[in-house]
Amino acid sequence: MSKPPTEAEQAFAREVEENVAGLGRDAVMKDLTGQWFRRSTDHRYSYNFRWMGRPIIQYPQDMVALQEIVWDTRPDIVVETGIAHGGSLVYSASLLRMLGGEHRRVIGIDIDIRPHNRAAMEAHPLAGMIDMIEASSIEQSTLADVKSRIPEGSRVMVLLDSNHTHDHVLEELRLYAPLVTPGCYCVVYDTIVEDLPAEFSASRPWGPGDNPKTAVHAYLKEDDRFEIDRAIEDKIQITVAPDGWLKRVR
Repeated sequence: MSKPPTEAEQAFAREVEENVAGLGRDAVMKDLTGQWFRRSTDHRYSYNFRWMGRPIIQYPQDMVALQEIVWDTRPDIVVETGIAHGGSLVYSASLLRMLGGEHRRVIGIDIDIRPHNRAAMEAHPLAGMIDMIEASSIEQSTLADVKSRIPEGSRVMVLLDSNHTHDHVLEELRLYAPLVTPGCYCVVYDTIVEDLPAEFSASRPWGPGDNPKTAVHAYLKEDDRFEIDRAIEDKIQITVAPDGWLKRVR
């Protein structure tokens, strides 16, 4: 059982809270951050990082935010849609390993797991903590498979990062967000698509007006159990998930 925070620790926490609130009010900072983010996409910035040997295709700031959430909420199961090279699965597994307990697992879903990526993941030291399901994330049979792998009473976090069209993400939210334990998070990645110029998504079936952020706002009108945790994006500034850090509050 953790000890209650000391006065000094409480004072530091208040100082950090004030820092974050100040960032949230700083319009100049937000504009500069937006400019930096748009320029970073020209260099495929998110492709430049690995976690324990596997490409993760995430911004480091989002990775830092996620580890804070995992440590604070202590999930037993992380469900992820979208596997790609598997770096995000490895990242989640490494965080769960640090929490301890043989029961903690990551469940990854992708409609197409490339053989070389599967082989690399199965050879990884953390492979024993990871289940990979090759199927469409929005099929009822896939949801049933996922549920069958979650022991009763588990604390669950969900990360959505597959097909980024409005309809697909909205359906993923309807299926997987209800699995999230109160107090835990559903993180919807690439909501930033709504805030980027249309040419950023020119070769994709998603873009401004049809993307994860529009799906998030549509879902929040259907389900009042979740709220956007804006303090996270205020804190890290640089994120692919503005409005996408959803905390289950009831």
